[in-house]
Amino acid sequence: MNSENFIRRYIIIGERRFSNYWWAFVILAGAIGFLVTGISSYMNSSSLFNLIHFSEETASNANEKIAFFPQGLLMCFYGSLGLLLSIYWWLLIFWNVGGGFNEFNKKEGFIRIFRWGYPGKNRKIDLYYTLKDVEAIRVEFKQGLDSQRTIYIKLKGKREIPLTGIGQPLTIKEIEKQASELANFLQVSLEGL
Repeated sequence: MNSENFIRRYIIIGERRFSNYWWAFVILAGAIGFLVTGISSYMNSSSLFNLIHFSEETASNANEKIAFFPQGLLMCFYGSLGLLLSIYWWLLIFWNVGGGFNEFNKKEGFIRIFRWGYPGKNRKIDLYYTLKDVEAIRVEFKQGLDSQRTIYIKLKGKREIPLTGIGQPLTIKEIEKQASELANFLQVSLEGL
């Protein structure tokens, strides 16, 4: 028999999703624009505006409209905050916080749940459980403004561990398919459908 019949591994993407790359870039571009505008108003110079507007007339009109206090100062403040937020977001993407995998190994009789966290002593979250501890697979649907669809593994002692990644939107059909495949593979009951 193949090892595929005994081992299942589901990859969890974490922070390296397209939407996170998109928003980190957009916030960085906006923050740079705010900083350039604020610094230009402080220096009372149109030379930085020429980088953006390409014409002396537009730059001089923009420079006349923006005084450093309070508009330019606020633009520098917002640009700095945006820059810090963008750096934080790029670091999350680089560290791949929340990324990892779920491995179900019938050959050796264990379940491994692995996730990357923030840098530090507890960066690796690596949980092992035996297959004998599994009671069921449970699916939970929360409807509303922030709807969530989550697959849990129920262990003895009423412990439930989420298997789907946070912010990883799966359709109801995908959740049902993945949960039923997993319940069939582990030969346990499926709850919540």
